[in-house]
Amino acid sequence: MNATSIPMTAPNLRLRASGLLLAVGISLAAWWLGHAVPLIGGPVFGIVMGILVRNLLSPSESFTPGIQFASKYVLQWSIIALGFGLSLTQVAKTGLESLSVTLVTMTTAFVTALVLGRLMKVHNKLQVLIGVGTAICGGSAIAAVTPIIKPDDHDTAFAISTIFLFNLVAVLLFPLLGHMLHLSDLGFGLWAGTAINDTSSVVAAGYSYSTAAGDYATIVKLTRATLIIPICLILAIVVAVREKRAAKHTGVTGNFSLARIFPWFILWFLVASGLRTAGVVPASMLPVLHIAAEFMIIVALTAIGLSANLRKMASTGVRPILLGLGVWAAVSISSLLVQLAIGQL
Repeated sequence: MNATSIPMTAPNLRLRASGLLLAVGISLAAWWLGHAVPLIGGPVFGIVMGILVRNLLSPSESFTPGIQFASKYVLQWSIIALGFGLSLTQVAKTGLESLSVTLVTMTTAFVTALVLGRLMKVHNKLQVLIGVGTAICGGSAIAAVTPIIKPDDHDTAFAISTIFLFNLVAVLLFPLLGHMLHLSDLGFGLWAGTAINDTSSVVAAGYSYSTAAGDYATIVKLTRATLIIPICLILAIVVAVREKRAAKHTGVTGNFSLARIFPWFILWFLVASGLRTAGVVPASMLPVLHIAAEFMIIVALTAIGLSANLRKMASTGVRPILLGLGVWAAVSISSLLVQLAIGQL
């Protein structure tokens, strides 16, 4: 969805005001704590504080529209703002550098989801949801493939809860492991960008490690996110063929739309990078844009924390969580092994 096309009329602002103010208020505290304890960083404080507020204080439903808005669109705007600090030359260079690692980790995710899913007797659609979510970009990828494979709502909830659980673990664990392994900024950025599935978690882990790691991880992740398109196209073809064979007399037709699944904020990220490369943006504005992007990231992560229901996550069952753990571990290890093999660690 186009991140710049969200209507902000007066009724919408009133509807979203309470949730946005709650997320911003917590984010200000997280921002301060992040500067006081830079090893942890504002993004991690934001998501943890959001989870605590959600599960201890249980904000009313009136906060939900603003929280959902922040978790989806403020995050996209933050990525676009980050684009102003990155040149297209750097984007192209990083995308090519990370391509081999990205392809290996993506293949590993799908193969592991298929093999472990069958061993654990997790049905096919849930295997696909967890595999796609881990391989590409978490909840966004799950949302993209859901109208194609048409899983039950319960399966979608299983997959999203599982993916979110390991996003949270990754944000807290990856920076610590990176320091223990003595990874370089670029090495950690490539690891985070290819082994953590959700954009917000990649950004949080990357910038918790260092600014350079965060910049690199963001570009790697955005390059990886573009793989939503071929994956969705392949799935759409597979589903169409199966539906034609299994229900050729029912008149069922697909509703696949490339425009609907395309991550438009990536396009605007590239536009922002193009303006930066062309020298249109004054150098004096770049620090301001970076600070704005950093704060929007904290707001978005805080909102994601405010959306997390720990009881529902615990009730999703053991097998999907174990499947998610296995796929996530396989992807994380394969990313490091490929980097080691090609000498990028």
